[in-house]
Amino acid sequence: MKTESFQSINPLGLHRLVYQEWGERDNPRVIICVHGLARNSRDFDELAWALSRDYRVVCPDVVGRGQSDWLPAGSPYGVPQYVQDMVALIARLNVSQLDWIGTSMGGLIGMVLAAYPESPIQRLVLNDVGPFVAQKPLSRIGRYVGQDQRFNTLDEVEALLRQHYSAYRGLSAQQWSALAQHGSRRTEDGRFALHYDPVIGEYTRAAAGQDIDLWALWQKISGPQLLMWGEDSDVLTADTVNRMQQLNDRLELSSWPGIGHAPSLMEPDQIRTVLDWLQVDGHLNMHE
Repeated sequence: MKTESFQSINPLGLHRLVYQEWGERDNPRVIICVHGLARNSRDFDELAWALSRDYRVVCPDVVGRGQSDWLPAGSPYGVPQYVQDMVALIARLNVSQLDWIGTSMGGLIGMVLAAYPESPIQRLVLNDVGPFVAQKPLSRIGRYVGQDQRFNTLDEVEALLRQHYSAYRGLSAQQWSALAQHGSRRTEDGRFALHYDPVIGEYTRAAAGQDIDLWALWQKISGPQLLMWGEDSDVLTADTVNRMQQLNDRLELSSWPGIGHAPSLMEPDQIRTVLDWLQVDGHLNMHE
């Protein structure tokens, strides 16, 4: 894994974005993996390792998260900014075609990019997100994102993550520990906080006043798609899944009973599903 960075623009200036890169840089097969709202690029360590035998894998920290800069006050967090940043990333990579894996917010960004004419996205993996998200789950997410809590130890960070991400219950103790380490930052007083800009919560709550409705864009996506669906998810409902299938006959569905929002993509069976759909062999256990 190599850590790289580049600059993008916001309404008030420039900001730096960091990404993790796996595999051979001259590999023409490129895949970008984009995390969820309050997560970071290191969520994809397991999957990126598995893909890196066959792909050049690029996992960015979306602005305001992980090692990337926070936006200046007054510059809004939202999909338009994220799409602009990802276009800048693709330009930096200097590639004309790529595949995309997006969890939740990362999937929304991917859908928007894939719907553009002449989009570089060839194949799209959506992890527990579709073109419609109702107000209720958005409000639920808004209640805990951006609370700017402080923690005395990484064990306390891990306990909170276990509470918020019940869909990750199949992870090992080692994986939970890594999530806490990469998902936290040191504060000025030597304690820990979650590794994202708390202002993101304000924009999340403001946006929760209405549904997310991207059905018009969904019908413009022409390439093959894989939808990973946690059947207990409130973000991606059965009605939305059914309509997605009706409107797009190139969508393949992988359902995960008993899992809510969102499948971690860190467990071997989930990773194998993605590898098989992408038609690569990969290697499953980066800890061996």
